[in-house]
Amino acid sequence: MFSWNNTKSKFLIIALVVLVFSTLVAVFAYRAATTVNVKPTLTATTPAKTPFTTPSIGITPTPTPTPARLPLGPVLGVESNLLTSYSDIPWVRFGYPTCGTNTLSGSALKNWIAIRHSQRVRILITTCQSNGPSLYDTTTLQDVAESGADAVQCGNEQIKPGQFTTYVPPANFAKYFDLCESIIHAVYPNMPVLLGSLDPQVGGVDFQGLANQVNYLNAMQTAMNNIVHPGGHWSWHSQTLGLIDSWHNGYPNQYTNSLYELLVYWAQQFNVNLNNGGLAKHIWVVEGTGCYIGCGINANSPYQVAVSHILTLITDVQTALRYKVPFFYFSGRDFFFTVGGSVAPFGIDNIDGHPKPLRQDLPMGARSLTMSCSSGQAVVINQEQLLAKLYQSCKLPGNYLSILTS
Repeated sequence: MFSWNNTKSKFLIIALVVLVFSTLVAVFAYRAATTVNVKPTLTATTPAKTPFTTPSIGITPTPTPTPARLPLGPVLGVESNLLTSYSDIPWVRFGYPTCGTNTLSGSALKNWIAIRHSQRVRILITTCQSNGPSLYDTTTLQDVAESGADAVQCGNEQIKPGQFTTYVPPANFAKYFDLCESIIHAVYPNMPVLLGSLDPQVGGVDFQGLANQVNYLNAMQTAMNNIVHPGGHWSWHSQTLGLIDSWHNGYPNQYTNSLYELLVYWAQQFNVNLNNGGLAKHIWVVEGTGCYIGCGINANSPYQVAVSHILTLITDVQTALRYKVPFFYFSGRDFFFTVGGSVAPFGIDNIDGHPKPLRQDLPMGARSLTMSCSSGQAVVINQEQLLAKLYQSCKLPGNYLSILTS
């Protein structure tokens, strides 16, 4: 006979076994499922930092390097402003605003000098003296020193009294030059600094005028060693002087050459050999130019003015090259000359800045010269071209005189 109590106990035991087994299976299945299908969550970790020194080139600004100075090269140039560009003429002589013509100063002066330097053109700046206490004002001199110029002329025609020049007594000029030179050399220790300029004398003729210039330099030397630097040993014979020559060299004949005679005289004063280039250390011809008023030229004859002008240009450059002295032709362009009451025809360009023909009394191209250069032949028809080719040591044709004077 069947007993309900026994059956219930059996069923209870079986249920318990099934429940335990099911639980084990479920746990196993869950572990298996999570192990196979669930990827561990990635935890970002911060690695230990290694010390790193940042290169200073990217952090610390470095000073702007001083541009490399252009080599002086042959010192051959033209008097001009800095706004006019001259092809193949390596130097420009620029008068600071104290000289009364140009206006560039400060940052504008620096910028234009930088432009010309980028074109491989060097700059000689001329400062002009004044009267009274303003002579020793350092503002102008500091501006010139910081302009980036390649050479400086301290003072201009300081020995000559006159309407257009400012005479300075030797003792005063000694103080001025010492101040000028020291300020320039504080910025550029090796920059050429010229001791003013010697006003025009006719070489081989004006012996007293030349003697007066020597006397002035001697008096300046005495003042330098007794007043400016007591007990000093400064000598003008160790300096470089600017020299101005204004004569119709080469006209009416090739024996007319004031510049040559001046170089002979100053070579004797400096006790150097003119023929081996020794004078270049002591003399820079800062103005080589012609003359057409009060010097035997008929100022009313366009022919005489034109021919004497072009022959002076040729003779001056040939003389400077022969004796290896620095030379600046005066001027870059014609200008209004109050003495004559008209335009002074000294320039290689006209008053508007346009190139002038070789014979300025004739149309462009009426006269031409075929010159022999190291690169071949060159035909020139204007004065700017002629000056540049002469500076490059190109040779004139054998009949250039007849071409230019006919």
